[in-house]
Amino acid sequence: MDKIKQVAIIGGVHGNEFTGIYLIKQYQAKPELISRSSFTSRCVWANPQAHHANKRYLHSDLNRQFKNVDLANPALTNYEQSRAKVLNAELGPKGAAKTDLLIDLHNTTSNMGACLILTQAGPFYNQLAAYVKMVMPEAIISCDEDHFAAEDHALMCTLGRYGVLVEVGPQPQSVLRHDVLELMDSMTRHILDFVELYNTDSVPALPKQTEAFRYLYSIKLPMNEHGERLGMVHKNVQDKDYQPINPGDPIFKLFDGAEIYYEGEQTVYPTFINEAAYYDNNLAMSLNEKVLITLE
Repeated sequence: MDKIKQVAIIGGVHGNEFTGIYLIKQYQAKPELISRSSFTSRCVWANPQAHHANKRYLHSDLNRQFKNVDLANPALTNYEQSRAKVLNAELGPKGAAKTDLLIDLHNTTSNMGACLILTQAGPFYNQLAAYVKMVMPEAIISCDEDHFAAEDHALMCTLGRYGVLVEVGPQPQSVLRHDVLELMDSMTRHILDFVELYNTDSVPALPKQTEAFRYLYSIKLPMNEHGERLGMVHKNVQDKDYQPINPGDPIFKLFDGAEIYYEGEQTVYPTFINEAAYYDNNLAMSLNEKVLITLE
């Protein structure tokens, strides 16, 4: 059976997402929290310089630097691009990684609760999703472009042989919230518990189907031809992550008082609604479809 021997828990890929940073400090101070008998766990602070500058990143988003082609490109030398190559050498190399499972901890300003994001498909991920949802019913399971091969993903979690993101919100940038840290801690330790059960052939009976959400596409804030924003996320959508948007529902309120309505043909489920970090490219939200993860 496939075994998970080396686990890495990553905090601070984005320097102003504080919860993951403080959680790995807590784990380093109390290693028994992440210690299990069948594998070793380590903690990694991914982007300390950005944190010390109180910024998401210094030069470019570290969590967009892990495509194979970029890791192999010697011309990419800014801080985050160079840091990605260091992390790849330390935890990877991608495609033949010494790290069996990478758990990447993130905050969002959006009201997403505790979300387990899977960027790859397969039996391990399906069982993990079913287990986490079973023991933590409030958890949200997200399948984010899991049809792409790992080498085509730019996210850090694809550096490991397996990898997931733990995304928890709402939390403003550069602050801590007690409830958010507790949710992140709970989900992370549930993942570690599952790995222990998986390694020891002790996984309990799991639900045959688990509700999840699969990413479709993102939409931008309304803008004019000069790139100036013309409106904002509608109050009926704000803070309603994973709640349905139906055709004809209002999604934007323009500053002139007009409303823009969702024109799609199917019900969708928004996430990363009004995420502060995405304002630099005017993204308003991501839209998802509801799916079922089915165990064989």
